[in-house]
Amino acid sequence: MFDVIIIGAGPIGLACSVEAKKRNLKSLILEKGVLVNSIYNYPQNMTFFSTSDKLEIGEIPFISQNPKPTRPEALEYYRRVCTSWDLEVNLYETVKEVNVQSEIFNIKTDKSNYKSKNIIIATGFYDIPFPLNIKGENLSKVSHYYSEPHPYFGMNLAIVGAANSAVDAALETFRKGAKSVTMIVREKNIRENVKYWSKPDIENRIKEGSIKALFNSEIIEIQNEYIIVKKGKENTKLKNDFVLAMTGYQPNFELLKSVGIKFKKDKYSSPYYNSNTMESNVNGVYLAGVICGGYQTNKWFIENSRIHACQIINHIKDKA
Repeated sequence: MFDVIIIGAGPIGLACSVEAKKRNLKSLILEKGVLVNSIYNYPQNMTFFSTSDKLEIGEIPFISQNPKPTRPEALEYYRRVCTSWDLEVNLYETVKEVNVQSEIFNIKTDKSNYKSKNIIIATGFYDIPFPLNIKGENLSKVSHYYSEPHPYFGMNLAIVGAANSAVDAALETFRKGAKSVTMIVREKNIRENVKYWSKPDIENRIKEGSIKALFNSEIIEIQNEYIIVKKGKENTKLKNDFVLAMTGYQPNFELLKSVGIKFKKDKYSSPYYNSNTMESNVNGVYLAGVICGGYQTNKWFIENSRIHACQIINHIKDKA
């Protein structure tokens, strides 16, 4: 029997477990992937928006060699948090079902069964990409994740999107030898919230023609050797080897629904929760981190949702 089971071993899930340990509550983290799975899936050379002190949890200093920390530094840091606090984390274990009986939660995974008095859902949003919903999307040449530029050397690459992930991929693959880089953008320009050091770079590369950008456009079909792009009433057929669909990601709404969490009737499908305690409409079920924003995945970050851990554990302790 656990006092709290945390679903998701991202930074906020780890922070919740740390706070539980401080308050002598028995906790377990269940994670279907690797530790800080979302950060692991970031591009290998990614640099964070935030400074390292804004990413700290568990009162453990995050020392970076750069003004903005990198992905490898973050992975090292959160491993150190986990070992320093001796957190109980079960990796590669997927939650399949959650039931409640006599105010006790029964959690069934693909490996075992657990009981807990409370549940914290801190699953983030990076695991479920928004699909293109077009013919050819399931071809092996299509990916919703970008890791490094090497596979695209000498290739004709199309990148869907105009946010940070798309811009980073376009700039890096262009500089590492892609034969051509074409951005397919539904909007009329690059997103305004692109990192301030990347936005002028991508705009200048587009202006000079090093990177091609098709604005107010969308891919309507992906073929083995081509893509079909629609702009207005015209369709264009482009030679293509790979497609990076940087279309964004969404929370695991199915998990929330299965537990009985309700959603607001807004455009973001925001889940209900008490902003002071982070408890959802289901007693004993708490939400933490970016999942609180529903589709508004740019509302919560590590730096502004770390406080959720204290709010939740304080409320659980007060109830005991």
